[in-house]
Amino acid sequence: MLAIAAREMGYRVHVYSSEVHSPAGAVSDHEFVGSYDDADLVTAFARTVDVLTFEFENVDAACAAAAEAVTIVRPAGRVLHITQNRIREKTFLRDAGIPVTPFRPVSSLSDLAGFPYPAVLKTAAFGYDGKGQQKVTSEAPAREAFLALPAQPLILEEFIPFRREVSVVAGRNEGGEFFHFGVIENAHANHILDVSRGPVAMDGAPVEIARRVFEALDAVGVMCVEFFETVAGEFLVNEIAPRTHNSGHLTIEACNISQFELQLRMVCGLPAPRPEYLLGAGAMANLLGDQWQPGEPHWSAALATGAKLHLYGKHEPRPGRKMGHLTAIGQTPDEAAAIVVEARRRLTV
Repeated sequence: MLAIAAREMGYRVHVYSSEVHSPAGAVSDHEFVGSYDDADLVTAFARTVDVLTFEFENVDAACAAAAEAVTIVRPAGRVLHITQNRIREKTFLRDAGIPVTPFRPVSSLSDLAGFPYPAVLKTAAFGYDGKGQQKVTSEAPAREAFLALPAQPLILEEFIPFRREVSVVAGRNEGGEFFHFGVIENAHANHILDVSRGPVAMDGAPVEIARRVFEALDAVGVMCVEFFETVAGEFLVNEIAPRTHNSGHLTIEACNISQFELQLRMVCGLPAPRPEYLLGAGAMANLLGDQWQPGEPHWSAALATGAKLHLYGKHEPRPGRKMGHLTAIGQTPDEAAAIVVEARRRLTV
C-alpha cells in the first residue's frame, strides 16, 4: 500500500523482502530478495534508493545501521533498535517519563519471584499477534511458561484490567511537525486485530502521549502508539509499531490523506495536509485466511454493503493469516463499523 501511494506520486520503488514475488514486490520496480540479517545485501539495496523506510520491524539492527551509512533511513535505525525489543522499548519509555505497563526483564526463574500477578510473560523480540506470550496467574504457572517458551530474553508485564485498547497513528516530519488521525479504538479476536473504528471521542491524553513518544525518539515518519485505557481512565503505552499499522487502514477511504501517503510525505521531506475525516468516521475489519475455509468468499455480497475491499496479493490463505481488509466510512465510528462487520459476515453466508 505504501508502494502504491509512492507510484501514484511518481516515485520509483525498490523493495527488500525475504520472499520472492512478495505483495509489495508485485507493484515495485525492483525486488531484492534476501535475509533480513544480510548486511551486505541490505547495503547493496540501500545504495539503490534515496530514502529507506520500514513496513516490518523484525530487521536486524546492524543491517539498519549499515543502510544508514549509504542512504537516509526513516525512522532511524536507532528507533527500530529500540522498538523491536520490548525490554528496550519499555525501558526507554519509562525513563522518558511516559506511562507504561509495569514490567520486569526475565532471564532466569528467580526473576519471576515477587512480581505482582496476574501477568503476561512475553518474548522480548520477534512476537506479534499474540505469538510468544502467555498470561500467567501466579509464579508457579509463570515458571512453567518460562520453561516452555524459547530460550531467549523474556519480559514479564503486569496484566492490566482495561476498558478498551486504542491506538494513535501519527507522523512527524524532519522539522518536528506532528500529524495524527485522532484516537482509534481497536477490538481483538484471538490476539489479532479484528475491527478498528475512529476517531473515538475522548480527552486528548493519547494523542499528547503519542506526541511525546515521537519527540523522545526524534522519529521521522509514521508510527503507531498502542494504548490500554485502564478502568480508572488512565492511558498506558502497550507498544510502538515503527511503521504504518493495521489500525490505520481505515484512513485510506476515510481521510483526506491515508497513513501511507502521510508516511511517504514524512520520509521524503514533503509538506502534508492535516489529516481530516471526510464524512466523520471510518472503520476497518481484518480479513484472515479463515474467510476462505468454506470456499471462495462471496465478494459481491460483501461489496453490496458499500464497503471497500483491499486484498494484499498473498497467494495462500491460512487460518490467522492477514489476507486483506474491508473499510467503510460513516457519520459515526459505530455506523462505519457496522458496515464492515456486516460486509465480512456476508463473505461466508
